[in-house]
Amino acid sequence: MALRNPLATLTKRATQSQIARHTASTQQQPWQTRRKMATIVPPVTQDSTSSKGPTAMVFMNMGGPSTTDEVGGFLSRLFADGDLIPLGRLQPYLGPLISARRTPKIKKQYAEIGGGSPIRKWSEYQSSEMCNILDRISPETAPHKPYVAFRYANPLTEHMYEQLLADGFGRGRGGRAVAFTQYPQYSCSTTGSSLNELWKWRQRLETKRAGGEVDEAGAIKWSVIDRWPTHPGLIEAFAQNIEAKLAEYPPERRDNVVLLYSAHSLPMSVVNRGDPYPAEVAATVYAVQQRLGSKNPYRLVWQSQVGPSAWLGAQTSDTVEHYVSRGQDDLILIPIAFTSDHIETLYEVDKEIIVEAEAKGAKGVKRAESLNGSPVFIEGLAQLAKSHLDSGVACSKQMGLRCPGCTSQRCLESKKFFVQQEALL
Repeated sequence: MALRNPLATLTKRATQSQIARHTASTQQQPWQTRRKMATIVPPVTQDSTSSKGPTAMVFMNMGGPSTTDEVGGFLSRLFADGDLIPLGRLQPYLGPLISARRTPKIKKQYAEIGGGSPIRKWSEYQSSEMCNILDRISPETAPHKPYVAFRYANPLTEHMYEQLLADGFGRGRGGRAVAFTQYPQYSCSTTGSSLNELWKWRQRLETKRAGGEVDEAGAIKWSVIDRWPTHPGLIEAFAQNIEAKLAEYPPERRDNVVLLYSAHSLPMSVVNRGDPYPAEVAATVYAVQQRLGSKNPYRLVWQSQVGPSAWLGAQTSDTVEHYVSRGQDDLILIPIAFTSDHIETLYEVDKEIIVEAEAKGAKGVKRAESLNGSPVFIEGLAQLAKSHLDSGVACSKQMGLRCPGCTSQRCLESKKFFVQQEALL
């Protein structure tokens, strides 16, 4: 019951009817057109290191190719990242080989979902709308300027950082920026990799390594929202989308629909190192189930495995196949670790898993809508960001704790940097 009370404000400001109207309007347009929904925000000039604003709000995510022409570069960067896909000392050789072999196949998949990933469109929309709310509820840190930094696709982290500098942050002028991870559950492979990349470019662009007269005292002051697996806004947004999908089943079948919470899997080598991701995803699932009243049976499953090594299971596709073979046709797939649609939902779930189930006669397999433009979700992002800005804390206590089996020097230095930023806020 503890999760219900904080949601009263959220549900008053963003009712289910608002969500229904938004969903209806966006479903009528192709995602390339809907990308124009993002509010245009003029550049902010930072000329004071003592004021609380302006504040840069940087949404960090994996990203995805916006066009099929970007697929090759996206895969090349993805398979070069040892934090995400650890290939050991052979990474510089195996990474390019794997990405080159997979590019034609992945291009076809992106072509089937509209010619590219909608994740940039949704990230820009979510960050822009969140900043509009923040300007209203947190005027002392306003104006809030939205930025998007992707790990493997445009806009890349280095391009975002260069834009920050061009907009008047840093380079002796100070200013504050918040790295807001859009992976609600922390993993060294996702949030950790993105923050390591951010730290790398900070070192290159705002220390003596950058050359010239660099005033490190006037560098950007960073803080991090590094995880938020049970935030009330996140939980309520998921729950409302699940309830909407459950309503499509006849009343006599509704309580027996199995909820399959599907998250991106991890290599077992990462899990066994002590990565917190599986536990944090499970925390999200449990919180959603509590909000729903635990009326339906459920399982947590894992998708998007790559390569022959062992990955965290059970696999989403195998789970659906097993249940369907046993006569359990009423299943709802819930993308529990994603904040918007992308290839894993639009192709892997919709066009592979669900289509294969339907071919076997299972007509009750559905997917809950992704968070995308949910007003409840965006309001939740703003409330979370305001709490962070008010706290004076640079990052969570968990952020400073390394995995028991971690041997990465870069990870160590990155964590130390963000933890030490608290003294500068």
